[in-house]
Amino acid sequence: MKIEIEPEDDRKETGMHLRWESGYCIKVEKSENEVLILANKAGLISLANHLLALSQDEITEGAHIHLDEYNSLEENSVDIIIEKIL
Repeated sequence: MKIEIEPEDDRKETGMHLRWESGYCIKVEKSENEVLILANKAGLISLANHLLALSQDEITEGAHIHLDEYNSLEENSVDIIIEKIL
């Protein structure tokens, strides 16, 4: 399988655009020593889109993706923040 991703530019007014696959499902659980990310195929592709978008040279240090149960994750998920460093 080959999937091509065209990352979006960092948008100062609206933030980084996140491209979600239709039907995505992502849940994040935390135990004492680990974090478990559970996702269906659409969820995994969506996460890959987000990581590749965040990795682009045009995206500045400190840019981040914040996912939680209120905007993208399944109910009772632990928040997850992924931030770009240089």
